[in-house]
Amino acid sequence: EFRRALFRSSLALAPAAEETGWGTSRFARQGNAIFGQRTYTKEGDMVPLRRDAGKTHRVKAFNSLIDSVRSYAFTLNSHWAYQGFRRTRAAMRNEGTPLDGSVLAGHLLRYSTRGEAYVKTIRVIISGNNLGRLDAARLAPEPPSI
Repeated sequence: EFRRALFRSSLALAPAAEETGWGTSRFARQGNAIFGQRTYTKEGDMVPLRRDAGKTHRVKAFNSLIDSVRSYAFTLNSHWAYQGFRRTRAAMRNEGTPLDGSVLAGHLLRYSTRGEAYVKTIRVIISGNNLGRLDAARLAPEPPSI
């Protein structure tokens, strides 16, 4: 359910735009990495070209864009840093209100080392591109297989 909601969500589109430089980054083009997820493994991941001396992080690379989306959804749905995100999302659902990406973005403080500045950027992208209108969108069911 969350992956389906993520596809229509401002909270997927705005971070993807920010993290990839609107799709132009090397991570997006070569590694299908649209959410800039860090990792400390060495297998199949990409080293930032301008990584500070002494830093060891890499950016997760993926075989496909959908794998990147799945990883982002898994992170938001399981990591301790996003408990507030999950609680707020549950409250919105319990109240029957559409998920609000701008409100939920407030729980992404730990997603970036930029903290509050990152959240502000995500909210500017959402509002400046009218992405909030997608938060209440619904996907049509898939047609039956023949």
